[in-house]
Amino acid sequence: MIEDSSYEDLILPDDTPSDDEGGLFEHFRLDVDKGQAPIRVDKYMATHLEDSSRSRIQDAIKAGYVLVNGKTAKANLILRPEDVIQFVMPYKRRGLEIIPQDIPLDIVYEDDDVLIINKPAGMVVHPGHGHYEGTLINALAHHLGLKQGPDADDERMGILVHRIDKDTSGLLAVAKNDEAQFNLAGQFFKHSIDRRYEAVVWGNIKDDEGTVDAYIGRDPSDRLRFKVVDDPLKGKSAVTHYKVLERFGFVTLVECKLETGRTHQIRVHMSSIGHPLFNDERYGGSEIRKGTIYSKYRQFISNCFELCPRQALHARTLGFVHPATGKWMQFDSPLPGDMEALLDKWRAYTKTGSNALPPEEF
Repeated sequence: MIEDSSYEDLILPDDTPSDDEGGLFEHFRLDVDKGQAPIRVDKYMATHLEDSSRSRIQDAIKAGYVLVNGKTAKANLILRPEDVIQFVMPYKRRGLEIIPQDIPLDIVYEDDDVLIINKPAGMVVHPGHGHYEGTLINALAHHLGLKQGPDADDERMGILVHRIDKDTSGLLAVAKNDEAQFNLAGQFFKHSIDRRYEAVVWGNIKDDEGTVDAYIGRDPSDRLRFKVVDDPLKGKSAVTHYKVLERFGFVTLVECKLETGRTHQIRVHMSSIGHPLFNDERYGGSEIRKGTIYSKYRQFISNCFELCPRQALHARTLGFVHPATGKWMQFDSPLPGDMEALLDKWRAYTKTGSNALPPEEF
């Protein structure tokens, strides 16, 4: 299956574990006959699939959506008798009823190929796991005039090229057709997409910039968590570059640039180096990690948690080559109100000198 998690968990509800590698779903399957002569997989598929050109099939192969005997195929792969070809996509076939809902969307940009959404914190991306309504997919179904179910004319709701967690805010890209999906997925696979986040983390980071290059795997003690692992067989490679933007003594505002897109990557990586995201309950950021023992400080932090009642993480920048025009496009989203309020409070706290490090600092 695809190793790069630019496609990982695309169809899964936020924070939901899955045993489905890559979050990909089989849409059709071809079983090669016993007497089949050697033939390239792209040519074989083009002759056995109606209304699918060889170039479109090659685009799907480049994006990693064609598997032969369970492994990602290349266009020049020579098939053997009784090989099994699967065409997989990061969304389910018909059967899961999607209810179009008139939910306001903050649309940053839209054309015939792509749609850029600024997702608010608290909005679940995909239906499932107790969230069957009120999700971004429900909103997209209404916006695009689509439905999904046994009688649907179109089985797709627009394809999210990547994903962010429920309580993370910021930019998401939606592909409005298969060609755009294949193209953008290929850019994610090559790590050419520019994805930058802003996060408030606990502690005063020592260096102004750095890189966390560490495998991430599921935490066996908690299926909803991930962790850094030493054994590459138990995780997937992940690389996060970070840069300090502003220091507040006990917390730091950082920019995180992703090379890979593993589930909870920034949250896991920053926690692994001792700087969990502020108010990230799952990774230890919802407790006081740095500061003083004074009750006044504890009340200050409590007020901060109320101002920003989720992990302080925002997907600020998204840049890519447009799949149709070939031109570079970049979008930036300002910090949402809760994170701005949090930063303003820390700026005021720092300005008064209240966070000078006394002997009681921990």
